[in-house]
Amino acid sequence: MALLARLGAVVVLLAAAAAMVAEGILDPVDFLALQAVRRSLDDLPGSSFFEGWDFTADPCGFPGVYCDGNKVSALALGDPRAGSPGLSGRLDPALGRLSALTELSLVPGRVEGELPESLTSCRNLRFLAVSKNLISGQIPDGLGGLSNLRTLDVSFNQISGTIPPSIATLPSITNLILCHNHLAGSIPSFPDSSPLIRLDLKHNDLSGGVPSLPSTLQYLSLSANRLTGTVDSVLPRLTRLNFLDLSMNQLDGPIPASVFTLPLSVLQLQRNFFSGLLQPANDVTIQVVDLSYNRFWGPVSPLLAGVGQLYLNNNRFTGEVPARLVQELVGSGGLQVLYLQPNFLTGIEISPASSLPSSVSLCLMYNCMVPPVYAPCPLKAGSQNTRPADQCPEWRG
Repeated sequence: MALLARLGAVVVLLAAAAAMVAEGILDPVDFLALQAVRRSLDDLPGSSFFEGWDFTADPCGFPGVYCDGNKVSALALGDPRAGSPGLSGRLDPALGRLSALTELSLVPGRVEGELPESLTSCRNLRFLAVSKNLISGQIPDGLGGLSNLRTLDVSFNQISGTIPPSIATLPSITNLILCHNHLAGSIPSFPDSSPLIRLDLKHNDLSGGVPSLPSTLQYLSLSANRLTGTVDSVLPRLTRLNFLDLSMNQLDGPIPASVFTLPLSVLQLQRNFFSGLLQPANDVTIQVVDLSYNRFWGPVSPLLAGVGQLYLNNNRFTGEVPARLVQELVGSGGLQVLYLQPNFLTGIEISPASSLPSSVSLCLMYNCMVPPVYAPCPLKAGSQNTRPADQCPEWRG
């Protein structure tokens, strides 16, 4: 009888344990990992995120903790509301013991230290976003082994070192956002099979050329680095791009006409060493085109009249301003901004009595002509209306 009683008690305990799992009572390994995470982080003044982390209750009910059964599946650290002060401290290596973790995010704050190498043990991780903190060190090379990772966002931190080549070969990556850090070295090549949609590497210290990129890209920003070389063999195959920013580098060579046929809303190539003629094959309808501070030469194409904001200043354009551009400006068409200072342009067909719409910005200063209309220019355009005659051999007066 005593033996039967003991067996009955064991059955009851096992049933109770099964019931606790079914109700979502957290796995002990995950429970201890969350405790370690809590010890390594604190609310900044004004934040009350961790007030809801009472370990006498089920952690699956904590703010920012999401469970699947008895395992933590997602962790959103910090109050996501706009203006929240965020957190301070460090990311604890215990995060790597959350074996079912698929998403890890951290609100902007003052979390410092390195990305834990242990995150490479979270084999199901799909989303990792820790932007706008003080995280330093290098990107763990082992993140390249997370075959399910779709989004990696470590932007606006203090991360240094190089971009691990293994990151570029992640088979599921669609968003790679590493901008505003201290990354150096070259940009790794991406395989044609990559599903990458967004690549944002701006404001780093990257050098070398623009590598082969997958045709799936829709957003590409590499501005404010030290990139060199040409892009005429890279850009034409990116037929899905709707945003392109290569500004503030040391890129050179021509811009292929096919770039103007891409489905872009923004094209920013300013402050490089691009050169040659601009010869789009068809009417360009990109909303913003900034080609300023380069070495383009020859006539301004009338096919640019469909652009919304056109910045051609600080180049070597010659000839007259096309009548189509003037018509778009004066007639309140789509062209709202036209910056042509300083170039070597010799004329523009516009009546001195013309009154430009208040919504339009036109700058003609420091060309090989006297501007026929008054149009306020940016302060950095200087105060000289025209170029010296000895710089304008084609100027007829």
